[in-house]
Amino acid sequence: MSVRPCPLCGSSAVLFHRAERTYYRCPSCALVHVPPQQHLSAADEKAVYDQHRNAVNDPGYRRFLARIADPLMAAVVPPARVLDFGCGHGPALAAMFREAGYQAEVYDPFYFPDPSPLRDRYEVVTATEVVEHLAEPAAELDGLWGCVRPGGWLGIMTKRQPSAEAFGAWHYLRDPTHIAFFAEVTFCWFARRWGAELHLPRDDVALLRRPVAGGAG
Repeated sequence: MSVRPCPLCGSSAVLFHRAERTYYRCPSCALVHVPPQQHLSAADEKAVYDQHRNAVNDPGYRRFLARIADPLMAAVVPPARVLDFGCGHGPALAAMFREAGYQAEVYDPFYFPDPSPLRDRYEVVTATEVVEHLAEPAAELDGLWGCVRPGGWLGIMTKRQPSAEAFGAWHYLRDPTHIAFFAEVTFCWFARRWGAELHLPRDDVALLRRPVAGGAG
C-alpha cells in the first residue's frame, strides 16, 4: 500500500484517488493532500491567481464572501481588528469589514506580501478560499491561530470533502493550485489541537473561537 506522511498531523496517509494527480487521505485527521512533487511552482501558481476576477466591488463576489462575513460580524462588533489572510489581488472581504466599521488589515504572499500584519493579534482572522492552497497546513494555520486574540475567532472558508464515491468528480480537484482538502473531521482535529470552540454554520465555513483564557498555541 502506498503511504505518505500527512502534512497536517504527521500520520501515515494512504493512497485515496489517482487521476491527473495523486491524492492521499489521512486516517487520523481526514486531510486529503497532493504530494509535493505534483505542486505548481510559485510562478505557475501566481499565473493561475492572476486570472481570478475577484473585484472588490463585485456584488456577486460580495454575496459569496458574506457567507463567512455575516456570522463573524454577528459574533464580533466593530471597531474590532480583523486580518484577512490570503486576500488575493482584490481584498473585497477586508473592504466589507472596513465599511461596517471594523479595522481591517490584509496579507497575501503574492499581492500584499508585507509580513508586518502577521506579527499582530486580532479579534477576527479570516482565511477565505485559502487553506486548500497550503503546502504546510499545520505550520501555516498554527501561525494564523497565533494571530487570534483570546476570545477571538479564526474563520476558514473552503469546500469540505464530498463522499469517497463523489470525490473523483469533485470540481475542487480541477484547480491545479488546490493541494489540501479538508473535512469536518479535520476541523474537529484543529479544535482539539487548539482547545478551540468549533462552529460549522455552513457547509464551506468553519469558525474556531479561541478561549478567553488563551488556549493552545
